[in-house]
Amino acid sequence: MAYGEGDRPAIKVAVVIPTYNEAENLPILVADLVSQGIDGLGFVIVDDGSPDGTGDVAERLADEFDGVFEVIHRERKQGLGRSYIAGFKKALELGAEQIVQMDADRSHPPAEVPAMLAALGEADIVTGSRYAKGGGVDPSWSFLRRQISYWGGVGIRLVLGLKVKDSTSGFKAFRRSALETIDIDSLKLSGYGFQPEVTYRAQKAGLRISEHPFLFMDRTAGKSKMSAGIAFEAIYRLVLIRLRG
Repeated sequence: MAYGEGDRPAIKVAVVIPTYNEAENLPILVADLVSQGIDGLGFVIVDDGSPDGTGDVAERLADEFDGVFEVIHRERKQGLGRSYIAGFKKALELGAEQIVQMDADRSHPPAEVPAMLAALGEADIVTGSRYAKGGGVDPSWSFLRRQISYWGGVGIRLVLGLKVKDSTSGFKAFRRSALETIDIDSLKLSGYGFQPEVTYRAQKAGLRISEHPFLFMDRTAGKSKMSAGIAFEAIYRLVLIRLRG
């Protein structure tokens, strides 16, 4: 949705959502978020040239939404981290004071967002956590997938010296000042290591990070891209980041 400088509606909370082939999920996710009654809610959708028409779906949603709804179209997939950086920069440009990041596949529950925003009253970053007390993962996960996710996260925590229990969570809420402090343009990783790198930069900068437990439910369509190889590659690259400071 396009606005002039003088007639752009106020935005307090920007939800940044990267998409690739999420034409079916995106309208449901947006509707669920709107139903939470969050004051000053707006959206930044970053679509990586989805062949299923997700970008067009996002544009239709923008036309229907009574507020700020920005759609960033990219020609091809450039990595989840690059998508988030583009979305964060747009959210800051729009003037949002709080920024939420979440997946488009509805694995991150919109009902938890108001509580995460409220927790920003005493934290700079709130991480949606599968491994904090009260959190959990989809009961349908196989034993192998549970082990890869859990121990991959433990390995990353040890490598980076992180205090959070869910180092790879892609469900976060930020104060504006937190993203400005991290210097998002300096982030190196774009894949599985992007989330722990953000947390590492934040912890190193002395930002306050809290965890909010939630139940991670898998998408009903599609396949997880997680593997032991991806986790080990991320750990290796994160070791280099820590060694370099």
